[in-house]
Amino acid sequence: MDYEAKLDRALTLVPELGGSEERLSVPEPETQKDGAFTRLTNLKEIADALSREGEHLHREIQSELGTAGQLGDGRSRYNGSFSPSDFQAAIDSYIQEFVRCSECGLPDTRLVNEDGTMMLRCEACGAFRPVTKQSTASKSQQVTTDIEEGETYEVEITDTGRKGDGVAKRGDYTMFVTGASEGETVRAKVENVSGNLVFAKKL
Repeated sequence: MDYEAKLDRALTLVPELGGSEERLSVPEPETQKDGAFTRLTNLKEIADALSREGEHLHREIQSELGTAGQLGDGRSRYNGSFSPSDFQAAIDSYIQEFVRCSECGLPDTRLVNEDGTMMLRCEACGAFRPVTKQSTASKSQQVTTDIEEGETYEVEITDTGRKGDGVAKRGDYTMFVTGASEGETVRAKVENVSGNLVFAKKL
């Protein structure tokens, strides 16, 4: 078989790239305010539509929102007041990084762990790439164990979070410190550790 014949045969095997949007139908986020928390009541339906684990989606939404949260019975709850558009932005970011193929644009992908690196492999065109955001499994392996709940640490506040909390970095952790302001060096008592997110209060 000559080169042109091989090329023609290969082209017949390449999937159509059009219509990728129609192939990904994701429910809009349904939210419910609950005092100081906001619930995402249809997280399971969204995760199922994306063919992803609910726990993984929840962790990444939590990271995008910069807050702590809980998952249970297909629903998730996050500390703070968030709008449906906040959740939609977080979900769109998740789709871009963990679902849609960067080569053909199709959502026919799966997450695989290859030699300790989380990869997004496309079953439509065969492309694969590492995900730039760490998966939950990768975070649990890479986060150091130098921060514990109930302990106090001295940290430098280098930024301000969306809720007005001071933000500091310590190793692989991002720490949100209530009552702290950018530019301060403070003693912070850790109240909650969730993945590589730490929530503390200024002493």
